[in-house]
Amino acid sequence: MRRKESFERLLGIAFFPQQAYFDIICNLPETSLDRLTCYAAELNLAKLRWQSSRGGYSTKVVPQLKAAQKLPSIPARTRFAPSPTGYLHLGSLRTALYNYLLAKATGGQFLLRIEDTDTKRTISGAEDSICRDLAWAGLQWDEGPQIGGPYAPYRQSERTAQYQEHAAKLLDSRHAYRCFCTQERLDSLARERKRLGLPTYYDRNCLSITKEESDERAHRFEPHVVRLVTPAQYPEYNDLVYGHVGKPKGQRLGPASQNSFEDPVLLKSDGSPTYHLANVVDDHHMKITHVIRGAEWMPSTPKHLELYKAFDWDPPAFAHVALLQDTNKQKLSKRDLNMDLEKLRREGILPEALMNFVALLGWSHSMGSDFFSPQQLIDNFSLKFTKGNVVVNFGKLNYLQGLHFRNYLVEANENVERIVDQIVTHLREDSKIMILPETLNGRTLREFVMALLRMDTSSSFTIASSFVERHRSIFGYRQSEPGRAIKKPRHELLLIAEAVQQIREVQNDNWSVAVLKNRVASVTQYIVQKDNFNLQSAENLKDPNYVNNSLLTWLRWAIVDGQHGPSMFDIMALLGRDTTLRRLKAAQLELSVISEEDAASSSENI
Repeated sequence: MRRKESFERLLGIAFFPQQAYFDIICNLPETSLDRLTCYAAELNLAKLRWQSSRGGYSTKVVPQLKAAQKLPSIPARTRFAPSPTGYLHLGSLRTALYNYLLAKATGGQFLLRIEDTDTKRTISGAEDSICRDLAWAGLQWDEGPQIGGPYAPYRQSERTAQYQEHAAKLLDSRHAYRCFCTQERLDSLARERKRLGLPTYYDRNCLSITKEESDERAHRFEPHVVRLVTPAQYPEYNDLVYGHVGKPKGQRLGPASQNSFEDPVLLKSDGSPTYHLANVVDDHHMKITHVIRGAEWMPSTPKHLELYKAFDWDPPAFAHVALLQDTNKQKLSKRDLNMDLEKLRREGILPEALMNFVALLGWSHSMGSDFFSPQQLIDNFSLKFTKGNVVVNFGKLNYLQGLHFRNYLVEANENVERIVDQIVTHLREDSKIMILPETLNGRTLREFVMALLRMDTSSSFTIASSFVERHRSIFGYRQSEPGRAIKKPRHELLLIAEAVQQIREVQNDNWSVAVLKNRVASVTQYIVQKDNFNLQSAENLKDPNYVNNSLLTWLRWAIVDGQHGPSMFDIMALLGRDTTLRRLKAAQLELSVISEEDAASSSENI
């Protein structure tokens, strides 16, 4: 990974398809052409060799994108239209991100529209939470709540009059009709159709009512809804992901010739719009050109296209992205705590890492790495989405979190300070960790944490709580347990004693990683060349690798209770001379001699 990151840093960009090199070369002056052509060829060869050696990436030439997968040639106007009946989760965030990327990649606009017509289910504070989460994720909208725009208002509850006006137009053109059926009749009809194995659609009982009678009854405020007249058959439509889709749907014949019609409700009895009407009217008047949404909305698309046809409007292009599943191949529930953005943010997940992770949940790319900065996502975005359902593996999020955090450290990003604060808070709230002043080696706790973060390259940073747990023994060393005894052969105890003595001789002004490495190396060399062990159990002491690894293993056990993490020399340098020697002495007191007979047959490592 480090080789790859260095290579990409040298380029200043992520890997890109081979064709891109030749596009660049064709526009170069003749004087630079030969030299750069050779360089580009060598660069591609190095890329292919690196990918092949890793075994995880294909070295095949990536095919050109299909027409539907390419970005539009004009600026796209897209929107994210959440309902404040809940909070933002991974699925809705993915929808917002894809629409945002399409708008930004084409120089267009990204709109935020609040679909708050379902007042009964609206949650107080949900809209503010949605806006806050989007802003934290870096998905700043160009038009919408809080900032306005040329097509305001951007809350559907403030546009009711417009929906009613358009419903009246559909009534006048006979593309819609009023339905005065009571709820009791509708419930009875639904039960009967269910008994007959029919879809619980409407029977068009009110379609035959004349316009005059319908208008007169509505004028008397008789309760009613407005329904769309659906065709006997919905035509197919073109989806940017799935191509030509759609099944014949509409009029259905059941037993005893009982007709069944979908005829969805457009206006409810209280005069408020349903999703179908408000969605289409708003998208048209806000000049939305592209709609990217989850595949669960595909059954609604024919109804929406029928509305566009009834209004004589051009519809936007539709792209439906795959459903998200958990590792058991079940649809990912909105109630899954891992999908709660507020929870992820509190845990310290970085917005760049989350956006990178979410972008890969159904989007395909031809790059050699899954690591994308926000700008790289925009620069490389296309409409190449997978058709199959997508399994959400949060292990990938942790991996990307580590990459983005290391990038934070390199760039000295201000978010590093926020992460340090989170770690410090966890340390202070953990009653099981007692941090002694001398452990900090003259630093403040924040300075100590920052130093540990910078040297912890052996593992990826995920969240603050995991970082604290992984380095628990660095912050608060275990206390010696009464009666605890670790048995070792005599020659191994001599080896340990020699190592401790060499380390003890290093004074504070020379206490550094380089000096400590040299001291341990000199112990290894001394032991390998020593001839007076003369014990069967000491045969391995002639192997320098065995001796060196044994020393480092024991030092890790003695200083940090065997916890994996940064290099032992980095840890010793961080802790300082006094703390290191104190921990070595405590560990030595727990050692005792094992008999030579047992040592000869023992395979226990130091």
